[in-house]
Amino acid sequence: MSTTDIVLIVVIALMLAYAIFDEFIQPLRQGGTLLRVPLRRTNRLDTLIFVGLIGILIYQNIIHNGTVLTTTLLISLVAMSLYLFYIRRPKLLFKATGFIYTNIFIPYTRIRNMNLSEDGILVVDLEKRRLLINVQQLDDLEKIYKFIIENQ
Repeated sequence: MSTTDIVLIVVIALMLAYAIFDEFIQPLRQGGTLLRVPLRRTNRLDTLIFVGLIGILIYQNIIHNGTVLTTTLLISLVAMSLYLFYIRRPKLLFKATGFIYTNIFIPYTRIRNMNLSEDGILVVDLEKRRLLINVQQLDDLEKIYKFIIENQ
């Protein structure tokens, strides 16, 4: 087993661990999830370029009679990438005491101001940061508004 195969195994294992964490553990953190809002996907072109580059590596590995293990690991890496960036949906999870956005728990007490931009992006101002939450459907903004009003 080469160093390349070991690195591929580690990367695939980390991607799999993140997928399991995001799908099964994240909704249970900080109490039960009271509201789940799907978000818009970003960086689709970046993922397509990444998958294309790995496709070139697979082609080169097959042409130069590389090991079957390396080819299999590269195909697994493509499959995990496609799952994480095209099949899995990013989500905003609202809990009793805060919300989870991009895997970070943010308590409601940190919110200083909330605004809605003209293009339907929810702008949440924290102490030192501004979050731009881009929901998938505009109706979800109303759900978020009602949820925050009822739970504050």
